[in-house]
Amino acid sequence: MSEKKREPLFHISKRGETPWYFAWIVRIVAIILALLVCSVISVVMTEKNPFEIYNYMYKGAFGRADKTLVTFRDVAMLLCISLAVTPAFKMKFWNIGGEGQALMGCLASAACMILLKDTLPSWLLIVVMLISSIVAGAIWGGIPALFKAKWNTNETLFTLMMNYVATQLVAFFCIMWESPKGSGKIPVINQRTRIGWLPELFGEKYVFGILVVLVICILMYFYLNYSKHGYEISVVGESQRTAQYVGIKVEKVIIRTMLLSGAVCGIAGFLLVSGNDHTLTTTLVDGRGFTAVMVSWLAKFNPFFMILTSLLLVFLTRGASEISKKMQLNEAFPEILTGIILFFIIGCEFFIAYKINFRKRTVKEETLNA
Repeated sequence: MSEKKREPLFHISKRGETPWYFAWIVRIVAIILALLVCSVISVVMTEKNPFEIYNYMYKGAFGRADKTLVTFRDVAMLLCISLAVTPAFKMKFWNIGGEGQALMGCLASAACMILLKDTLPSWLLIVVMLISSIVAGAIWGGIPALFKAKWNTNETLFTLMMNYVATQLVAFFCIMWESPKGSGKIPVINQRTRIGWLPELFGEKYVFGILVVLVICILMYFYLNYSKHGYEISVVGESQRTAQYVGIKVEKVIIRTMLLSGAVCGIAGFLLVSGNDHTLTTTLVDGRGFTAVMVSWLAKFNPFFMILTSLLLVFLTRGASEISKKMQLNEAFPEILTGIILFFIIGCEFFIAYKINFRKRTVKEETLNA
């Protein structure tokens, strides 16, 4: 007679619908646990007060008014690219090309500033730069979308490879427009005349760009949640067969959505050149196109939650830099702390989506234990 197979001690099952506040409680608990672990590691490895380390992290991001403004500038740029890739991700089109699409927007803006500075007044040049960046980003996003829609190519590899092509194009024009010759760098464009520079608001150069990104965030929220296009994106993301059954043209939605993603990345490139750096380099986007993937995913494609996730990642980055500078620690140490915190934040998503069910004790087991 065969023995009855015992159930495992525990098994994992997917949660049903959970209230939004449950997810945020789990995330807050994860951050608290991460900070406790970082405190222990800080004491063991550096023999320094962990609260002193966290104080430097805070000061690195919000220590002075100028640092606070730079922090919000960085948040706005990361948020803009995160908003750009979100419609594609919600459609389950894995657009890893935000870096290249934003770089093409940078290239278009810089080209207009260099070539048209003596032709157009500043306000008109800014308009031309914006349109050029939107078109450049949209084209760079539309190419992989067209191949995906027509020939079902792998969008992840395609968009990733487009990043390298964009980087080499920018490198080519950096050498073409370099000054002085042989430096491989473009100096600040139109530094004396400031033609093509975004205007300052309240005496600060970054405020205009921050407000632009805030408007994009609001528009993207309503676009994804209350427009026909947003509904079609959701349906295509759930099931392309269902979308086709209800009469949605999937190919059209894929191309249209990627044109939008590329266009918003182009706007980010425009803001980087016209509002922030006023130059062009291959590292101008600074990896934000890849970080945006994590921002969008952690926020569950909610534009307003992306503000919080963008702020957290920028805070960690700037705080880590401040720790290295002020405490004269190895540059790898703050990166370790950042990695631990991100590990806990990403790992907590498992407990939001799944639950662990332990085996219930049988009457026989209770009798034996008694």
